[in-house]
Amino acid sequence: MTSQRVESEPLERALVEFISQARWFGGKGRPFQVTDFRVIPLRDGEPRVSIGLVTVTFEDGEDVYQVPVASYAEPQDRLSHALIAIVEGRYVYDAMHDRDATHVWLEHFQLAVPPDGGPGTHVTDSGLTFHRTGEHELDLGTHSTLFSGEQSNSSVAFGEDSLMKLFRRITPGVNPDIEIHEALSRTGTRSIAELFGWVELGSSDPEEPPIQLAMLQQFLRTASDGWELALTSARNLFAEADLHADEVGGDFAGEAHRLGIAVSEVHDLLRQEFGTQPYDAAATAAAMGERLAAAEDVVPALADHRSTLEAVFARVSNATDDAQRVHGDLHLGQTLRTSLGWKLVDFEGEPAKPLAERRLPDSAWRDVAGMLRSFDYAAQSVVKDLHAAEAPGSQISYRAKEWLERNRAAFLEGYVERRIEGGGEPLSPAEEAMIDAYEADKAVYEVIYEARNRPSWVDIPLQAIDRIGAHP
Repeated sequence: MTSQRVESEPLERALVEFISQARWFGGKGRPFQVTDFRVIPLRDGEPRVSIGLVTVTFEDGEDVYQVPVASYAEPQDRLSHALIAIVEGRYVYDAMHDRDATHVWLEHFQLAVPPDGGPGTHVTDSGLTFHRTGEHELDLGTHSTLFSGEQSNSSVAFGEDSLMKLFRRITPGVNPDIEIHEALSRTGTRSIAELFGWVELGSSDPEEPPIQLAMLQQFLRTASDGWELALTSARNLFAEADLHADEVGGDFAGEAHRLGIAVSEVHDLLRQEFGTQPYDAAATAAAMGERLAAAEDVVPALADHRSTLEAVFARVSNATDDAQRVHGDLHLGQTLRTSLGWKLVDFEGEPAKPLAERRLPDSAWRDVAGMLRSFDYAAQSVVKDLHAAEAPGSQISYRAKEWLERNRAAFLEGYVERRIEGGGEPLSPAEEAMIDAYEADKAVYEVIYEARNRPSWVDIPLQAIDRIGAHP
């Protein structure tokens, strides 16, 4: 790794304190030690911009966190909320809050475009490589805006032109978010945000993989969040006492159908770009069973559902399918509705999983099941919001079920639409069994999450398990 060892102990201590309190730090409540601390200069002058890489070690492993910083000789009132420390007379700030600092990334990305246009690279003196994928002309005259509320990464929008996602917890190797966006961008699909480039840190050892630090992509400024659209639709239905789901103005079924088409297209393109391999049905069923056993240790109430779940998981043990690259963490919050249709975002996979595991092929039905679970949560979360202190009553429960079933059906119809138009068959019983198994597996995970974070919501995944188990 090309880098410069930091000599200032106070800066190291300050960054450790900053990391431990950040929302994207995954080790809260766990003891750790800092075992490595490095800095990669990005620009000298004022402000002085650099990237800190902090390795924290726990009893069961280690994580590396990325902390971009900007330092000034004088205090910056506009950045007082982002002050990390005063080190050797200089004021050190979180660079993601500093428009002057983030512009440095944009300038390096623009330098990666060769004079004749097209893909290119730019290597900095400190060993950072900025990659560009095409001829898109970046708007260097714009300013940046940091998105708030993100849990695992930090995103900065440059005007209305582009969006930079900076990965906070990093791992050597190819990041699937970059890898998949790069492959799909080459196809010209409109079902994703186009990738403009990425930045990585190489190593002096050719056997070591690079560390990918950030990606630059198309900014969909006017897009609407799929989760919020679904919540609005459910609220509209619950507000109408005498209308059914297909009669209210906010009916979501048409959008759910179009979303199914977009997911199907992306899956087809992933098969074309990355190929397929045989699907290990027995190993998949066994892994689902192992996750259930581990979940019972956390939520003993799951033991009452063990026989139901084991029967559902057994349905996939002899399934025939292809394994392929998938989204890996697909739900309504990973979708955006634009004037040109639905777009899928965030192909990083489940952040808690190791990088190598997130890049493994799987059944496309895992993504489908994740989206179906998201429809259930959209309806039930509105119910919880409206009836936080009381039972919802039969009318609201019926409306929630009606909304869910209508949008599930519309999404699945959209997903298989092109197959049927080509002379293929609708969903087969074997495919429906696979969807059930992946939904149940997801619901087991949700039971653990709700038990730890929102105990009053644990009935949502438990009811889903009962519903799935009732299927023939």
